[in-house]
Amino acid sequence: MLRITNVSVPLDETSETSSLAAVAARRLRVTAQDIASVAIVRKTLDARRYHGAPIAFIYTLDVLLQDAKVEKRILSRLRKDKHVALWQEQPHEPVPSCPLADGERRPVVVGFGPAGMFAALTLARAGRCPLVLERGQDVDTRHKDIERFWRGGAFSPQSNVQFGEGGAGTFSDGKLTTRSNDPHIADVIEAFIAAGAPEEIRYLHKPHIGTDLLRTIVKNIREEIKRLGGEVRFCAQVTSLELAGGELSALIVNGEERIATDTAFFGIGHSARDTYAMLYAQGIQMEAKAFAIGVRIEHPQTFIDRAQYGVDAGDPRLPVADYALTFQDRVTGRGAYSFCMCPGGHVVAAASETGRVVTNGMSDYARDSGVANAALLVQVTPEDFGAGVLGGIAFQRKYESLAYEIAGRNYFAPVQSVGDFLTGKHGSTDFLVAPSYRPGITPCDLHDCLPDVVTATLTHALPHFGKKIPGFDAPDVPMTGIETRSSAPCRIVRDRTTFVAAKTPGIYPIGEGAGYAGGIMSAAVDGMKAVLAHLSSLL
Repeated sequence: MLRITNVSVPLDETSETSSLAAVAARRLRVTAQDIASVAIVRKTLDARRYHGAPIAFIYTLDVLLQDAKVEKRILSRLRKDKHVALWQEQPHEPVPSCPLADGERRPVVVGFGPAGMFAALTLARAGRCPLVLERGQDVDTRHKDIERFWRGGAFSPQSNVQFGEGGAGTFSDGKLTTRSNDPHIADVIEAFIAAGAPEEIRYLHKPHIGTDLLRTIVKNIREEIKRLGGEVRFCAQVTSLELAGGELSALIVNGEERIATDTAFFGIGHSARDTYAMLYAQGIQMEAKAFAIGVRIEHPQTFIDRAQYGVDAGDPRLPVADYALTFQDRVTGRGAYSFCMCPGGHVVAAASETGRVVTNGMSDYARDSGVANAALLVQVTPEDFGAGVLGGIAFQRKYESLAYEIAGRNYFAPVQSVGDFLTGKHGSTDFLVAPSYRPGITPCDLHDCLPDVVTATLTHALPHFGKKIPGFDAPDVPMTGIETRSSAPCRIVRDRTTFVAAKTPGIYPIGEGAGYAGGIMSAAVDGMKAVLAHLSSLL
């Protein structure tokens, strides 16, 4: 098999697999009949239009030839072509078998977000029969609770956008992008596809699943864990630990049930503030870390499409456009950046505690809401909030409470136009696009619910972003506050090799909540790797 990289296909050419065979044949200078099959390895979009070049899809292709002799001739003829090479599929490394022995205590996974889910799946594949304890509800019940809240109903502190089956990622854009090139990424992708995700996530440069598909996928992964001998329990919050000689001996669930175990993987998520406090109080080593805070900004999706695609905007062959923006403020010394950009999505109410307002971004697989949104964030550090290891949590709570107060104490979100924000006014409601946050919005001054250094940095950043995307900072563009959960506010210290919590054998902190991941993919991989490290210690 041959692998061809950097294959450019202009937008006006079809991009189905059948036509890619013709593209591969031209690239290799053979006939279409010489091609047995073509598989897409990677597909990216180049919309940069250098020197007037058209928008193009850039492929990496695996090409199987009908005749091995033709393959040899191609390799000889194109031996100096760095984009054509012989390729052999790399062997897959299976999860080692390590069945639970009679009388051996089964491992426990705390939290059923991406890290916990893939830790549990890996344990189940190894024959370890894990018990999963999730503080929130199953995804169907959770979805009903969230929708009720978004329609103006009661808020549930245990069943919301942050807590429940699938974790915070289930009610998000479902992005599967990551900066890591860890080989276990492929394992996560294949598990998602087996659970019902579209096969295109294997090769798209910016794959996503969307919240509507994720709700089914997480249920299917849960059923696979159960089929392999695992157990998943909902409304089961770990409220205390028992340690014997400094090592884990049991978990206390819901303040009363004792579960004996010497192995627990803590994938608690970045919003489990009460669990952070419990772990810290029981001597688990933790440290404060930087995170970011800011707002959500919304534009018509057609505006972002035109900005990125020009005259080709609206072509059905193009995905809805996204963007990534950064700014370094010389005045405040802070950076501002766009985060979790959701094309064709919604701004959603993502509170996890009573009396606080938090936002996030979400979209369905089709990304067809017509509205683009993204967080605009500014980093804050332990020097900003102080007060020890849990100081970041107090900092988050302060500003989330202010947002709740100024917007009416009813979980409405404070909203302000860019024009008002930049000129020190508030109250304008003639927005370029209707703010999508539910249960509702209240025109407010966002300066009243954000730190001064954050509003100052955003004030300098918005005109800069407007130069990158003309009109981005238009006066009637709405911004909704506030976003505080971009990452964990503290880190549970662990050994780099064994993944075991510092000075506490038996506890494995994993994922975004432990401070070692940022998003669905990196959290899932982190959960897998922690389990594999644990299994290696048993073999």
